[in-house]
Amino acid sequence: MQSTMMDTPLSLNHLLERAGHLFQRNEIVSRLPDKSLRRHTYGEFHRRTRSLASALQNLGLKKGDRVATLCWNHHAHLECYFGIPAAGGVMHTLNLRLSPDEIGWIAGDAKDRFLVVDDVLLPLYKQVAPLHQFEKVIVFPFSGAPVAAEFSDYEALLAEADPEGFRYAAHEEDDPVAMCYTSGTTGRPKGVAYSHRSTILHTLVASLGDFWGLRGTDVVMPVTPMFHANSWGMPYGAVMMGVKLVFPGPHLHPEDLLDLMQVQPPTLSLGVPTIWMSLIQTYDAAQDPASPHHGRWKLPRGMRSLVGGAAVPEALIRAFDRHGIWIMQGWGMTETSPVCTISYPRAELQDASGDEKYRRAAMAGVPVPLVDLRVWGDAGEQPWDGKSVGEIQVRGPFITGSYHEVPVSPEKFTADGWLRTGDVASVDELGFVRITDRTKDLIKSGGEWISSVDLENALMAHPSVAEAAVIAIPDEKWSERPLACVVLKKGADVHPGALNEHLLKHSFAKWQLPERYEFIEAVPRTSTGKFWKLKLRERFPK
Repeated sequence: MQSTMMDTPLSLNHLLERAGHLFQRNEIVSRLPDKSLRRHTYGEFHRRTRSLASALQNLGLKKGDRVATLCWNHHAHLECYFGIPAAGGVMHTLNLRLSPDEIGWIAGDAKDRFLVVDDVLLPLYKQVAPLHQFEKVIVFPFSGAPVAAEFSDYEALLAEADPEGFRYAAHEEDDPVAMCYTSGTTGRPKGVAYSHRSTILHTLVASLGDFWGLRGTDVVMPVTPMFHANSWGMPYGAVMMGVKLVFPGPHLHPEDLLDLMQVQPPTLSLGVPTIWMSLIQTYDAAQDPASPHHGRWKLPRGMRSLVGGAAVPEALIRAFDRHGIWIMQGWGMTETSPVCTISYPRAELQDASGDEKYRRAAMAGVPVPLVDLRVWGDAGEQPWDGKSVGEIQVRGPFITGSYHEVPVSPEKFTADGWLRTGDVASVDELGFVRITDRTKDLIKSGGEWISSVDLENALMAHPSVAEAAVIAIPDEKWSERPLACVVLKKGADVHPGALNEHLLKHSFAKWQLPERYEFIEAVPRTSTGKFWKLKLRERFPK
């Protein structure tokens, strides 16, 4: 017997047409460099995106050609998300926080043909230009300034194109639509190419009620950069559901985000933990009557917040919950599109204590549908008992099975086809993943493992600590010992002995306590906002 279902390929083009027909009046708001707001409707988005696709084809774009973007979060970048694949191209988001050398290497490795760049980022582009020659550079006049004659003007190209006469490039559902490069903290970055099929499936899964829970009435503020794992896939989900989008543009300081929340209160926001740490600290400091910002801000009560990219301290979840905002932690990688697990309130935990709910919320969460997850130890697959640890390995229809033009290696993929993530974790009986570390960040002291993540989260629960990062330092007797690099809150003063007493109250054994503390002004961060422990190891080699 054969299925009677239609053989209709999954395609991003369907989401674009759906938005143009069903959500014509819904808003897309972008914050410009001068902090003013520009408003478009989904009807305008649909027309402009088809114009972009038509313009790219007129420039000679061929199926599979890579079109790079060097842009902040705004409406034109969203148009690239759909217009480039509509024309048959592959959108390649370049990480503007990388060095020019790294950007140039990545663009060359991807063989990017065209580039769409914000005019405010032209100084960065000019540093990249000698390293990779783009055939055509298209400048989006984000600031409103005229575009120099040496470049193509994004708005002029759209104005000259024919959105009505445009025809979508023929494609299969497994054809690539976008690509991102890994962070490259342990070697050269590697390219991951997403397909129509993988992107649609990821969007459908992530939008489910227990995860993003996207509704047509939502107002979504994506603080996560659109060049970081496709802003976790949220642009695709937002267009699918026609939700109101509020793009922050280049203004990501806590004061700027809080100001934007006053005029465009979001119901759902997403960002990395470091952004939310600084935001809640800024907000709480403003509650002091002596603060110059006293009374300036209100947090959008009831807002949901998806936080990922690094471990979320329980103290941060509690801090936001005091203001009626619940943080959901997600875990994933560039290689996983990226949503793999999300810590959502399980029905089995409805009657659990508040402390237990916070404890669960601080875990990486439960695997989402279509993702298989296992923990692999020295003796094979580990049981889901909440204690046994090993490397997280995953597989599924939106998990990469290789890297762009890189031979498949056993260091990244198992013989039976699972992605090796490099994250070490345990899984409990309810499927909650608890990440204990990256394989390279575990501390082995006297033959026993110490989790740097656990120490960091506990230290950041201390009222005087703003940030904490823990690394291993060599030790003649114990092989390795933990060194805690601590950033104190403004005006705070605390002695290492007090921090150790705090850790002992959090169930750490004496042998697990940091060997010493270094008080620093800021923890170095990678281009995606994660703690950059490599820089700390270079600074504190012993």
